[in-house]
Amino acid sequence: MRDASRTHITHHASLVDMNKDSILYGIIGLLIGIMIGFFATNSINRSALVNAPTTVSGGAGAGGTGAALPPGHPPLDSAGSGSAEATAAATAASEKARKEPSNFDAQMQAASLNYQSRSYQQALEFYNRAYQLKPNDFEALTGLGNANYDLDRYAEAEGWYQQALQLKPDAVDVRSDLGSTYLLREPRDLDKAIAAYRGALSYNPRHEKTLQNLTVALLEKGDKTAAREMLKRLEEINPSNQALPELRSKAATP
Repeated sequence: MRDASRTHITHHASLVDMNKDSILYGIIGLLIGIMIGFFATNSINRSALVNAPTTVSGGAGAGGTGAALPPGHPPLDSAGSGSAEATAAATAASEKARKEPSNFDAQMQAASLNYQSRSYQQALEFYNRAYQLKPNDFEALTGLGNANYDLDRYAEAEGWYQQALQLKPDAVDVRSDLGSTYLLREPRDLDKAIAAYRGALSYNPRHEKTLQNLTVALLEKGDKTAAREMLKRLEEINPSNQALPELRSKAATP
């Protein structure tokens, strides 16, 4: 989930197997343009450098997007995040959660609805409440990662994603979003980003969001040979991927 969209980066973390997303042209442009393009179609996702975490709650294909969302990714609001309906639903859920502080499901519902309406700070509050009730809940941990990711708190997001991965090491979207926390932070850590993306691919070699973001990271590192290899795999999986023209151009330059 919010898929690096976030990938969250295709991030917003696991929010399903198949938590965010923009980078300018050039070094930042390649990251934002490439990442956002993929996540806009993916989810919150997060979720080009697919910069939006893949979020949690709802099931694969939540929201009717083309890319698969991580298990538990909140379904996208058909009326549009930030709409009056979404805001009203989030407000009602928040009131219920505050009245029932011991109700884990109420905290998660409030967190999810606030996240969908892009009230990330509010979402963070309720994911924290849920975490206090169930410290080992995968969706609560992933939600904390996604909310921090969307607030550009990449180091904090990394910590929550790491905890989630201890529970589900094969959560490809979360592992991919973890890679994007290294790629988007300042200063960037390209080696850790590349390692995390390769780790995600070890569980799913055809994970489009990860292949896309790994290509970006390799190009940023200057390893065009490896980048072209990933680009070829990405082209085979989805010849219509919107990031391909920009990636081809970057990979072709001396």
